[in-house]
Amino acid sequence: MCCQAMAQGIYTCVDDKGRKLTSDRPIAECMDRAQKELNPSGTVRRVLAPPPTAKDRAALEEKEKADADERSKAAEEKLRDRALLKRYPDRAGHDKERAVALELVNNAIKTATKRSDDLTAQRKGIITELEFYKSSPGKAPPALKRRLDETDGNIAAQKRVLADQEVEKKRITQRFDTEAAKLKPQWDVAGASAAAAAPNSPKKP
Repeated sequence: MCCQAMAQGIYTCVDDKGRKLTSDRPIAECMDRAQKELNPSGTVRRVLAPPPTAKDRAALEEKEKADADERSKAAEEKLRDRALLKRYPDRAGHDKERAVALELVNNAIKTATKRSDDLTAQRKGIITELEFYKSSPGKAPPALKRRLDETDGNIAAQKRVLADQEVEKKRITQRFDTEAAKLKPQWDVAGASAAAAAPNSPKKP
């Protein structure tokens, strides 16, 4: 019995009033704060953490939710990477699709540029016609003024098309650059494996 008492821990804490309390069992007044369990020698055996508060529980739940979301995103990213590698098992296929995508945009840019140049030439012709009415603008035919307004509107529209296509070109380039950076390590591994598996070429005499 004596040995059992000797083996029992001593609990100590400081309560909310600043008093240091000691007991042979967990102290009720300190259930909301950390308590130390001491060995008979006075060394710390363990620290009893207080039960989590509602705020602590909410924070823990939030962290667990964030961790779960992160794991879910990582799993989705892994699946996307696998699908990407399956679609582009080597750089050649990836470069080919990049070239096709950029060619479509470049063709659209060429078309819009030509249309814009044609409209600019038309506008110059209309301005030349309007020069005849410079001294008396009120006599200029309404149809001529409408043509100028329509041409200006069409030129502005082509400028927007060109701007949109330039944005699309940058988006495509960024997309393929990002994919290539992600796929390169796997391409390198696949290439090294293929090279190792290939039979040695016979030496010419």
